[in-house]
Amino acid sequence: FSLENTDPRMRGRGIQLLSQVLLQCYSLLQEKEVLHLVLFYESRLQDNHLVIPSVLQGLRALSMCEVLSPGLAVSVLKAIFQEVHVQSLLQLDRHTVYSIITNFMSTREEELKGLGANFTFGFIQVMDGEKDPRNLLVAFQIVHDLIAKDYALGPFVEELFEVTSCYFPVDFTPPPNDPHGIQREDLILSLRAVLASTTQFAEFLLPLLIEKLDSELQSAKLDSLQTLTACCAIYGQKELQEFLPSLWSSLRREVFQTASEKIETECLAALRALSACLSRSVLSSDSEDLLDSFLSSILQDCRHHLCEPDMKLVWPSAKLLQAAAGASLRTYHHITRSVLPLLLEQYTKHTQSSQRRTILEMLLGFLELQQKWGHVEEDESTLLSHQAPVCSVVFSALLDRSVQLQLVGIKALTVLGSLQGFLSSSDLELVVDHLIRLALHEEDSQSSEAAMEAAGSLAPTYPKVFSGRMVPRLEEELQSGRAGKGESYHSHHSLQQRCLQALAAVSTHTSIVKETVPVLLQHLQRVQKGTEARNTQDVISVCQSLHRVALQCQQDAEGCWYFHQTVVPCLLAMAVQAAMPESTHTLPGKALLEEEVLAAMIPVISAATTHLSPELAAQSVSHVVPLFLDGDVSFLPQNSFPCSFQPFGDGECLEAQSRLVALLMAFVCSLPRHVAIPQQERLLRELLALSCSCNCPFTATTAAKCFAGLVNKHPAGQQLDEILQLAVNRMEPSLGEGPRRTQALTLLLWVTKALVLRYHPLSSCLTDKLLGLLGDTELGPATADGFSLLMAESPDVLHKGCHADVRIMFRQRFFTDNVPKLVQGFHGAGPDVKANYLKGLSHVLNHLPKPVLVTELPTLLSLLLEALSCSDRVVQLSTLSCLHPLLLEAPQIMSLHVDTLVTKFLNLTSSPTMAVRIAALRCAHALTSLPTTVLLPYKGRVIRALAKPLDDKKRLVRKEAVAARGEW
Repeated sequence: FSLENTDPRMRGRGIQLLSQVLLQCYSLLQEKEVLHLVLFYESRLQDNHLVIPSVLQGLRALSMCEVLSPGLAVSVLKAIFQEVHVQSLLQLDRHTVYSIITNFMSTREEELKGLGANFTFGFIQVMDGEKDPRNLLVAFQIVHDLIAKDYALGPFVEELFEVTSCYFPVDFTPPPNDPHGIQREDLILSLRAVLASTTQFAEFLLPLLIEKLDSELQSAKLDSLQTLTACCAIYGQKELQEFLPSLWSSLRREVFQTASEKIETECLAALRALSACLSRSVLSSDSEDLLDSFLSSILQDCRHHLCEPDMKLVWPSAKLLQAAAGASLRTYHHITRSVLPLLLEQYTKHTQSSQRRTILEMLLGFLELQQKWGHVEEDESTLLSHQAPVCSVVFSALLDRSVQLQLVGIKALTVLGSLQGFLSSSDLELVVDHLIRLALHEEDSQSSEAAMEAAGSLAPTYPKVFSGRMVPRLEEELQSGRAGKGESYHSHHSLQQRCLQALAAVSTHTSIVKETVPVLLQHLQRVQKGTEARNTQDVISVCQSLHRVALQCQQDAEGCWYFHQTVVPCLLAMAVQAAMPESTHTLPGKALLEEEVLAAMIPVISAATTHLSPELAAQSVSHVVPLFLDGDVSFLPQNSFPCSFQPFGDGECLEAQSRLVALLMAFVCSLPRHVAIPQQERLLRELLALSCSCNCPFTATTAAKCFAGLVNKHPAGQQLDEILQLAVNRMEPSLGEGPRRTQALTLLLWVTKALVLRYHPLSSCLTDKLLGLLGDTELGPATADGFSLLMAESPDVLHKGCHADVRIMFRQRFFTDNVPKLVQGFHGAGPDVKANYLKGLSHVLNHLPKPVLVTELPTLLSLLLEALSCSDRVVQLSTLSCLHPLLLEAPQIMSLHVDTLVTKFLNLTSSPTMAVRIAALRCAHALTSLPTTVLLPYKGRVIRALAKPLDDKKRLVRKEAVAARGEW
């Protein structure tokens, strides 16, 4: 009834109902049914305009039918092209037409190609005048498919170009809260894919790009440059020939004149793409070589500026030449043939260090391009033909007094060394000599550090040269004994420090590591025996060098195992020797037992262990654990000790040995997770007893950390439950009263952290114990600080680098489970312990991912503001550091409390603690990110208040005050 009704609205409803049914069940239709429906819908395209939207929905459903008879797709599209004026329809209905075309192009490609250029012309009519970005994305994709799938464009190439290029450059700003999520960048990339998809558009597109490049609009310039770069991927000489002079003129002008770094970068990328495009083109015998003439134009316009190292066009010219040279090996040879001799000549001609540095930096740019092309070819390379003058220039820079020129020279030296076959054996020896001189004797630390880095990067390429020439020289300097005549102890000590650093820096190849590690260990032994300067810093310096070597060995299995089996037993042997009763009264022995020294040895052993294979780790653990449990010293290199090694024994005389549990921790807590530890249950019990009973805080803490590290990796099951219950039984009485409360708290914190990281069920029970201790007047402050330990990354144990069991989002889970309890505890606590809850809360919030914190902000902000009134500077600092990012990321919520925030921040700018003053000023600065209308009533008051910290006695405070007041 509805389909035949004389009222077009009623007919429209009937067709709409039929179309909705078809959209649900089109896959169930049979071929004859589809045929009849298509014919019906085609006839309805001639109906009243009110009916057309519903007809198009029906045709969209039918376009998805797999049983569509041959020829029907063409018939439907012809009918749409002929009967429907698409651009007069609403956006949704136009989108339906594009969907029908897309469906047919994906399933009936050959049929549509049978239409020839008529299909292209029909689509041009459909798209012409489209304005909606949702539709344009689909339309651009259709045009791209027309070209990519080789549909016939016929005489309509220019029309197709015009109908798409009219949107170039894209000028679209998405409305606020746009539900469709279409960004300007989406349209730009989609249109660019069309414009750069065929060479047939070249004669129309290139003049358009040149026109937009000459405009004043920066976004148009950027879009044009990026589109030109994309086009060069498919263009050849034929497409570019006519436009090359204009393109070069526009690119040169932009690089010479622009103040925009983005435009300069895109210009250089476009020039590189143009040069690469011309390099790829195959030349016929009678054609002109456009690449040569193009590069000649570039050289003609840029080369002479290189002779003016103080002029402003020298760097733009160098960048243009380097961009062209970086396009291909052919362009590189063409440019460097002309430029390299000129730069060498200019370097010799100019004597000022600043000018020489500019010239050498330009030369370095060309050297780095040669590095890109790899091996130096003798027959073509300009660089190889100028080997002697290039080396001479670089070596002279290394001898210059200017540190900045030296730094550029070191970079150039590194690049030259990376070019296989460029440096002769005599040059390499000279390179090593220069690097030794700079590393050890150059006054400026920048040059020294750069020389060490250069040695480290070149050593894997020339291991024999560095192990045969550099390592012996460094060893000689290290062994040179006392300070020479006229040489102060300080300068001699500094030289030794540099020797140690250089030995570590050069250890980037296994063969060199085998030379440097014995040197470092021998030096450490000399320090221990007292033949060197007897201070803690000497030992720490050696350990820092060993740590760097360990890190550099980690990716090489052979080097890693060599380092481990050489260094770990040696360090343990020296530490055990130092811990023997007869050694502890001597100064050298004591040095190895200092907390700072043991703390420096921990990362060495840890880094040497984390990357071992499970098989080698198991081999090593079978020696180290018996050493600590049974005193088995048989695997140590110096295993004749005056008495037994009992780090877990009782008695004051064994306290020194107990300190070495720190080294056990470094080893066992860094093992791969599934490596079996011998006598693990006994080891855990010994560690537990030591952590609870030891009088030395350092030893008790390291024992607790070692216990926690092992518990974290321990497989779940009865054994783990028993050892945890044992730990709880030991801790609870000690936490209640007595002299060991602090040790018990330390153990509780580390065990809780170990279990929180792995989501163990007991973690919530232990966390509740910590929450209860916040109300303790004696342990409360330390417990509050312990919440930072729970949430922060630990440097030596319980992190992913040492294979700990760390679950994702453990911080969010801890926050969800415990922050409500912290808030509740705060409200119920007495005035003397309220600060503990605030401090614990601020530590948790400080380590929480900021997006999570923002979502919870409304419920916590009042508590954070109250925390600012707390007299504890740690609470103040933590709260300020928590609020600072929230001011930037959640301005709308923070605006509701602006009056309180302004008052609190300004009060804290007068804090007696410098760090609090700085943090408060940063927050006052961040307040300016709130809406201006909210801030204006406070502007005068804040500016007056911020005048006082401008005269602060600390420079860092004054600096923050200037920035904050200026912004206000």
